[in-house]
Amino acid sequence: MNEETSRKRILVVDDEEPVGRLLARILKKVHRECCLVLSAEEARRILKEEIFDLILCDICLPGESGISLVEHVISHHPDTAVIMVSAEDDPKTVEKALEIGAYGYIVKPFQRSEIIINVASALRRQRLEVKSRNYREDLERMVADRTAKLEQTLDGVIQVVSLSVETRDLYTAGHQRRVAELACAIAEKMGVAVHQVKGIRMAGMIHDLGKLSVPAEILSKPGRLSEMEFAMIKGHPKVGHDILEGIEFPWPIAETVYQHHERLDGSGYPRGLKGEEIILEARILAVADVVEAMASHRPYRPSLGIEAALEEISGRRGVCYDAAAVDACTKLFREEGFKFDEN
Repeated sequence: MNEETSRKRILVVDDEEPVGRLLARILKKVHRECCLVLSAEEARRILKEEIFDLILCDICLPGESGISLVEHVISHHPDTAVIMVSAEDDPKTVEKALEIGAYGYIVKPFQRSEIIINVASALRRQRLEVKSRNYREDLERMVADRTAKLEQTLDGVIQVVSLSVETRDLYTAGHQRRVAELACAIAEKMGVAVHQVKGIRMAGMIHDLGKLSVPAEILSKPGRLSEMEFAMIKGHPKVGHDILEGIEFPWPIAETVYQHHERLDGSGYPRGLKGEEIILEARILAVADVVEAMASHRPYRPSLGIEAALEEISGRRGVCYDAAAVDACTKLFREEGFKFDEN
């Protein structure tokens, strides 16, 4: 016995009992399992308890119409095929039935061969669609699992790289982590997509990677930097970008690192980018970086405090710093009690 003629469960819904019994008798000879109900109400009740491969449903039923029942079946039982049965040979009704998802339309009076052929065709299509859907769901699940593993691996690498930077500069230990924390909170407040927020977090965790090229004594120098020393500091975004450029991240990590010291008016570095030339991730990171840096102790000055940091970004809102990012950041601190994790 092949798959197409193997045991299938079929539900016949027809208020004309003689017609329904005839349909059931024809189908039982081929598919063996066939159940007859005389109303949509009975059909809904039995569908709560049992699963069917196919439903033959009359359009004209007492109470709820066959069309309404079929819409319910297609919505709640996507693995069940449906064929409409009617005494009306009306093109508009046929079109409506097929539009809502019926696999076929049979007009009464019908021939035995017509029923068998239509049912076999519908079951074949149903089987292929179920296989296709299952394959697609398996594929999506596999991609999601691999993506999660990749993100977990990248996260571990990012953590190691972040620590390697911070071990060279005790004064900024935790800076990258806190910047990442604030940048993510700002992005979420702005309604940035979850996937994009993940990229912002990773970029924040290693945005100062390029400082590996700067001598430790310059990073921890308590006095004023010379022009040459400051030039070396200003080069760290490009160095970080060049290290990361060859790694295939699912986010623009390298470019975000490259741009996190750029400013909307072109006064930033290293490329003097302006406005929309600076990607959103970098504009958000820039605000978080400035606020964390000003609120934290540095070798060359004590902490300036959160209020001074918020005044800085608010005073240059829309000029140097992204307006939406500034608004989100100030609300986080002033209205929602955001605080940096000092651990």
